[in-house]
Amino acid sequence: MDMQNSNSINTDAKMLLDHAKTLRFHTGNLVSRSRLKKKCPGSPTEELQDCIQATLSDWISTTKPSSEDFPDTLDCFVPQETDVITPEEREEVKVSAKLFLCESVQSSIRDAVEMACQTLAVSQLDSVIIAPPGPLENDSQTLAHLQPAWEELETLVKSQQIAAIGTSDLDKDLLEQLYNWAQVKPSSNQVNLASCCVMPPDLTAFAKEFDIQLLTHNDPKELMSAGTFQETMQDGLQDGLQDLNVADWRLEWVLRYNVIVKSRGIIKSKGYLVSARKASP
Repeated sequence: MDMQNSNSINTDAKMLLDHAKTLRFHTGNLVSRSRLKKKCPGSPTEELQDCIQATLSDWISTTKPSSEDFPDTLDCFVPQETDVITPEEREEVKVSAKLFLCESVQSSIRDAVEMACQTLAVSQLDSVIIAPPGPLENDSQTLAHLQPAWEELETLVKSQQIAAIGTSDLDKDLLEQLYNWAQVKPSSNQVNLASCCVMPPDLTAFAKEFDIQLLTHNDPKELMSAGTFQETMQDGLQDGLQDLNVADWRLEWVLRYNVIVKSRGIIKSKGYLVSARKASP
């Protein structure tokens, strides 16, 4: 690409980013994507950082010359990297997702699920696990803390956009409270083995009695801080865009999805959807 075309693309990307109020990333299929810097990232946070940087950089380099239309919502993705599920293969795969809420905005749940369905060209996700925004420091999760997000998930189950819903990092007492209160019961609960080397016996017994699947994970409590997200965006900007102000951008939610071939138990595709919003002046 010659210098003139590069400058034109950078100018166009800068105008689009300056105007946009919402920024959404689709990383594409990480199983087949070859442009990521780290083939074996050390943590989920590092993997997400690498994905956002690569997606932003690729999107900037393929941005078309600007028109008069500057959308409020900007979708950053590379078309050839998308992993649409065809109607013929839908019955052969399971689509699962984990949704990390960075802000307590219930509309984020619906937005994330609808974007996942649209991105993968499916009408329903087989399972969604929710990771609510962390409670205040030295505080612990409570049922009241979980209820608003769970009610939104229940609405999506009733509208058949999700088949099953699950939780993350609930101890036996809180899982029991949620189970007894919820209209749509949790089908699974993730346990972080970094803080718990062995499944607690009381949690195991309760999950077995009520047919709740216990899963393990290694995600941090906060997948990505506001500061880390802004640094990640800055690193993904090319020469000529380094002066773009990223301090106003706030991470809203992150959805990580897996498409698994049922008969073989292998991951066909994996990716992240990310939404960020520019803070009002």
